Amino acid sequence: MSKIYRIACIPGDGIGKEVVPAGQAVLQALAATQPGLGFKFTSYGWGGDWYRAHGEMMPADGLDALRGQDAILFGSAGDPHIPDHVTLWGLRLKICQGFDQYANVRPTRILPGIDAPLKRCGPQDLDWVIVRENSEGEYAGVGGRVHQGHPLEAATDVSMMTRAGVERIMRFAFKLAQARPRKQLTVITKSNAQRHAMVMWDEIALQVSREFPDVKWDKELVDAATARMVNRPATLDTIVATNLHADILSDLAAALAGSLGIAPTGNIDPERRYPSMFEPIHGSAFDIMGQGLANPVGTFWSCVMLLEHLGELGAAERLMHAIEQVTADPALHTRDLGGRATTAQVTQAVCERLGAAARQPVAA
Repeated sequence: MSKIYRIACIPGDGIGKEVVPAGQAVLQALAATQPGLGFKFTSYGWGGDWYRAHGEMMPADGLDALRGQDAILFGSAGDPHIPDHVTLWGLRLKICQGFDQYANVRPTRILPGIDAPLKRCGPQDLDWVIVRENSEGEYAGVGGRVHQGHPLEAATDVSMMTRAGVERIMRFAFKLAQARPRKQLTVITKSNAQRHAMVMWDEIALQVSREFPDVKWDKELVDAATARMVNRPATLDTIVATNLHADILSDLAAALAGSLGIAPTGNIDPERRYPSMFEPIHGSAFDIMGQGLANPVGTFWSCVMLLEHLGELGAAERLMHAIEQVTADPALHTRDLGGRATTAQVTQAVCERLGAAARQPVAA
């Protein structure tokens, strides 16, 4: 029976306009090798250019256009000529919060052929999944400014945490850790200095942990966690943190694995009420836009996560294997990995690996 998945494609800004089409090409190449699997792409030109034409990053009814899709493939939000808070809140966060994609999942590991910066650290020592609370915390949007331009000017950003919000992300993280081989979770906190919301975060972590007696868990202050990621990476596996803390730690994780260009993200609605959104974490990178220098691997890995979310585990595995074959070849490394390959060359190589794998005879 044929299955056609409806995928909304939002390239956004900068190199997002290059890597999202690359992701579409790879998914199409994958579908060509697997009978019964297909994709119907619908592209939306929202972002900085849309803002200049319409005064908003996406239409007011944009969520309604996305609601019927099976998943969203997103590029990046950010334009040097538009304030960052406008681009972020007007597009990416509008979708994440509008669809209650409260679990941001960021796998990190050293792919074959990647020269990671940590000495004495092999691929088996750095294999993490960071779970980021994606709906409240430091990015709740609660706060304001008064007396602007005067000596008495004041501004606040309030980190808003709710019991319901913390419980659901903790439960998601414990379930994810439970499903991984090591069954290990590290809860990131800052309750020594933030004595209200973060103390509640710690208390709820302890309460939820009792539902998962087979999961070994510990607690780490966020500043100490940065040192632990560098000095003792093998002691970490699944990590859960607040919106801000995980935002920072996941960029460090990607750098330790070799490059922000290879790192994927899934913005997940675990209850599947709305479409989930998948994206590379590298940002819009306007400085390399249009030069063919963007690394599409982060987008391809995000497509793997998209396929896993849709339940296409075999297709996801085949795509990940093709990605790893390509990263293993230094001649196919883009500039961020110390190579000279272009976006198009890497994309073509992944598509070719998918085709070659499909042509291999099946063992008797």
